[in-house]
Parts: sequence; C-alpha cells; structure tokens
Amino acid sequence: MCEVVKVLMSNITEEEIWSREARDILLDTWTTLLMTVDSSSGNAVLPPEGINAAGNLFALIAESELRVASASAMNDDGDSDYFQASVSAMDERLSSYALIARAAVDVTIPLLTRLFSERFARLHQGRGIIDPTATLEELYSLLLITGHVLADEGEGETPLVPFTIQTQFQDAVEAGNHPVAVLSASIIKFAEQSLDPDMRMSVFSPRLMEAITWFLARWSRTYLMPEEIGDINSNSIHDHDSKFRQLHSRRALGRFLGEHNQGKVVLDIIVRISVTTLVAYPGEKDLQELACTQLLHALVRQKNVYVHLVSLDSWRELANAFANEKSLFLLNSANQRSLAQTLVLSANGMKNLEASNQYVRDLMSHITKYMVELADKSDLKIVAQQPDVIASVSCLLERLRGAASASEPRTQRALYEMGFSVMKPILVLLEVYKHESAVIYLLLKFVVNWVDGQISYLEAQETATVIDFCMGLLQLYSSHNIGKISVSLSSSLLSEAKTEKYKDLRALLQLLSNLCSKDLVDFSSDSTETQGPNIAEVIYFGLHIVAPLISLELLKYPKLCHDYFALLSHMLEVYPETVAQLSSEAFAHILGTLDFGLHHQDTEVVNMCLRAVRALASYHYKETVAGKIGLGSHATGVKDPHGNLLEGILSRFLRMLLQLLLFEDYR
Repeated sequence: MCEVVKVLMSNITEEEIWSREARDILLDTWTTLLMTVDSSSGNAVLPPEGINAAGNLFALIAESELRVASASAMNDDGDSDYFQASVSAMDERLSSYALIARAAVDVTIPLLTRLFSERFARLHQGRGIIDPTATLEELYSLLLITGHVLADEGEGETPLVPFTIQTQFQDAVEAGNHPVAVLSASIIKFAEQSLDPDMRMSVFSPRLMEAITWFLARWSRTYLMPEEIGDINSNSIHDHDSKFRQLHSRRALGRFLGEHNQGKVVLDIIVRISVTTLVAYPGEKDLQELACTQLLHALVRQKNVYVHLVSLDSWRELANAFANEKSLFLLNSANQRSLAQTLVLSANGMKNLEASNQYVRDLMSHITKYMVELADKSDLKIVAQQPDVIASVSCLLERLRGAASASEPRTQRALYEMGFSVMKPILVLLEVYKHESAVIYLLLKFVVNWVDGQISYLEAQETATVIDFCMGLLQLYSSHNIGKISVSLSSSLLSEAKTEKYKDLRALLQLLSNLCSKDLVDFSSDSTETQGPNIAEVIYFGLHIVAPLISLELLKYPKLCHDYFALLSHMLEVYPETVAQLSSEAFAHILGTLDFGLHHQDTEVVNMCLRAVRALASYHYKETVAGKIGLGSHATGVKDPHGNLLEGILSRFLRMLLQLLLFEDYR
C-alpha cells in the first residue's frame, strides 16, 4: 500500500489509472481488517507491527493528499477530485483513511496537529506576500480528513467518540493537554478568524468555509458538551487500573469541552461562524445549506447543548435577525425552512413551558402579522401579483412550514396559535394565487405540516376549528379547479402540469391522512364520552375532490401511489360507511384504482389494496347480517356509462383475485 501511495505522489499530474485502482483495492483490504478494531467492543487489537505500519501508511496518505491538493490549486482541469461541489465527494475513501489513522491514533493525531500548525503559520507569515491558494487547498483537504478521523457521521443518532480515541490516550489526564483537545482547539481557533472581515476577505473563501462548516457540524455532534461519563465496574485489579486511566482520559477530554470549561465559549464561536456564513457569503447556496441543515441543526439535537444555546447573545442576535431584519431573506427557500425549524426547536432550551411558547411567539409574530395585513389589503389581487410580493409570500410560507415541522409538546400551544392566526390569510392567498402553482404547493405543505404537528393534541373545539378550516381549503381548491389539467396544453407544458398536480395531490392526501390520525393518537384532555367533531365528514369530502383527480397515469409516481393507497386502505378499514356513501362515479373510480393497485409490482401497495378489499367485504357482510344494506347497490352491481348493468364489486374482486392466484405470476 505504501508503495502504491508513493507511485501516486510521483505521478500527480499523469493519468495513472492502475495506481488509483490498486489504491482503492488495498484500501478495501485495510478497511476489512480494521473494521473490527474500530468497533466499540475493543476485542480485536492490532499487534505492534500493525500499529506501526498503519501509522507510517497514514503519514504517506496525508502527504499524498496534501500534494494532490496543492497541485490542484494551480490546475484548471475540471475533472480533478478536489473540485467536486460537495464536501462529501470523497466520503468513502476518507472513511478508509480514518480507520487507518485510528489504528495508530497516538501517532496520527499529533501528526495532524503538526500539519495544521505548519499551514496556519505559513498563511500568517505569507499574508499579502505569497499566494495562499495552495495552502488553502491543503487546509481544505486536512479538514475533510481530520473530520473523518475524529468523528463518525452519526446520521439519525448521537455518535460516540470513536473507541480507539477513547482508549489510546491513557496518560492524557489534563483537560487542555489531551491530543484531541489540542487538535480541536487549533482548528476552532483558526475557524474563529473568519469572523474578522479582513481575514475573511483574504483567507476564508466560500470553498474553505464549506469545509470548516462541515467539520464543525460533524465534530460538534460528538465532542461539544458531552454527557457526564459514569464510573466503571471491574473485578480485575490490572483491568481496573487500565480502565481507570482510560476513564480519566475520557473525562479530561469531556471536561475541556464541557459546559463548565470551554464548551460554552466554543458553542458561541460556532454560532457566530454560522451567522457569518449566512450573512457574509450571499449567493453561496451550498455553504449556507451546510450551515442551516447540518451545523445549526446539530446544535439543537442534544439537550446538553441547546439548554445553553438560548442563553447566548449570539443566538439571540440570530433569532432577532430572523424575526426583524431583512438580511436573512436572501436565503433560498429550503434554507429558510431549515433555519425556522432550528430556531423553533431551540425553544426547548428555555427554563419553563411559558418561556418556550413566548420565545416561539416572538420569533414568528412578524410573519403572522405580515400575512394578516397582506390578506386585508383592498387591492390584494393587484399587489399580490408583483414579483417581490410573490417572493416575500413564498419566503414566509417556507418559514411557517419550517416552524410547523418543529412542533413538540413543549411548544405546541404557540404553534397552534401561529397556525390559527393565519387560517383566514391562507384561504385568501389560496384564492388569489390559484394560478401560481408554486405558491399553492407551499400553502398546502404548510397546512399539512401544521395539522400533522397539532391534531393529536387538540381539544374537541380546537379540532372542530381545524376541520372547518380544512373543509374550507378543500372547497376552495375544488371550486377553482386547482389541480385539473387542460387537454389543450402542449406536451411539454402537459408534463410540467402533471408534475405540479402530482405534488398538490400528494400534499392533499397527506393532509387527509394527518386528519385521520386523530382517531388513532389523541393526547387531548377531553374525556372519551365527549362527542368530538366528525373527521369522517372532511375525509369523505376530501375523497370526493381528490379521487377523480388521481388518474392511473399519476399513480405511476411511487410516492403518490403509496400515499394514496395508504389513505384508501385506512379509510376503508376505519370509515367504510363513509366510502359506501360516495357517488357511483367516485366509487367506481376508487374501484378502478384498487384494480390497478392489485396488479402493482410493489408488494406493499398490493398488501394495502388487499386490506382495503377485505375491509369492504367485511363491512358489507357485518352490515347485511345485522339487517342493514351495507354497500347497497355498489355490492349488487353498478351501471356503466351506457346503462349496462355490471357485476357487483365483491364478485368482481373475487374473480380477479382467483385469476391472479391461479393463472398469473402473482407473488
């Protein structure tokens, strides 16, 4: 492996395909060997020769990657690995590098610290004299490598400090002297310099800031303000002594970045760097996306971090800028939504319930006030069509949607009030923007997210208010024929219209499903004897509107198909009497879609359709046994458009299922 890396270093600018392939094959071999060593069990340990080999190999890898990075700074070839748009472009290779580094972590961590220190010094010594591009590319590469060495990705969970890092620094019992703390502190100190406008202009390019932001997001999830480490239990004296020193080493690292030492200082630096990326780098969408969706969002995932977050002046300044200043309106829609979600989630760090709700009210009141004032304008139909107004409305809807998606029990009351205050404006804007498909979609998605977060907590009266609002929204959507496609459109416009229609219909299906969930999950304080609103009525009305718009061609969209049949099977299992009341045309359309679903390739879709058919048959049987009509004419037979009597649905599905089971390849 070392020889292959040396070949790569000597042929940086040449096409040496064999050496790259050899490197990748050998990296796979090292990865296989080291995966067990890096596991938390710690049962497998490399012999001294293996550790020494891993240390030497990583030193060569680091040197090779730095040479490639330096050469790429002067290379305009767009095929270079180092000009990938995403900081995760080399993730698989970097993960293999990390395993090798962790196998000899007592050597590789100090090596990385030295490499960073040399480049920081070079930048300062040559500032204004030497072109820093090569050094900046080397720092970019080092940040990616170091981020993988120090921390795991931890997507969907809180990652732990890698086991080898926990166990290999047993002599580091002083908080400030732990090698990982020294390396982390040097990187954070360098990143902090981006807050200085002059340094930012000369050193911190958007590309370098992407790597810094990515590193801080990955690193903070593992090291920032870690939870207290408990005591150990061990019977062996020798084992106890070893574990005792390991524990002190881990505690030293934890203390350095804990809440009573450098943790709050580092947290404040990270927040200020995040704000800088949002304000000082306009138009850098990739950088701002990293800041909003990864770095800031990582800070509100852990209670031991977000309880301190809301007390920082820097965080209050960010919240104030979001609520009252226009500087953050330049962010794109996805980043607006993510930032709103993050800020609302941080309210969980307030001292009590009322403080959390008041924080959300203060944060979102400017949006609700603007929406109400806009809806009350007498010349709204004229004003609303102005491009800047459409952009403002879209931005605010994204913020509302982000806030709604952050709903939790602690902030539920404030978010309900937020949604309640914009009910009328939402309906007004739905009518005004009936020809603006993008705005219609944002309106619907906000309502979907808000209902999803609120419906389980609402009392009977509040639930009735929400259902009335949803009924009004569905009626308005239907009355303006929103979602229908004109057959006179050209093929390209027709395709675009189908895509927009697909998004709208999927949002409506999600809305109906969210309303249905009230019957399954209800945290309200109303007693079971209290007569709640009739959710089946709005579902019934929604099906009348949505079902005719869902053609078999649209059901070829996998997500729409899944959502539609999930709702349909739920409806037929929970509210079969409501479906039985549908008109002949609507009922026949639903049967046609069930026919389509039973022949689908997706087994989950087929299962949902089978549950739906079973629910229909069960309902009809139980009703007829009780002397009622059940499905009535739907079961005995319906007429086609020409007046010919067709067979009943039960015999139709029985024949179809037997055909599928006996004569077709049906799994």
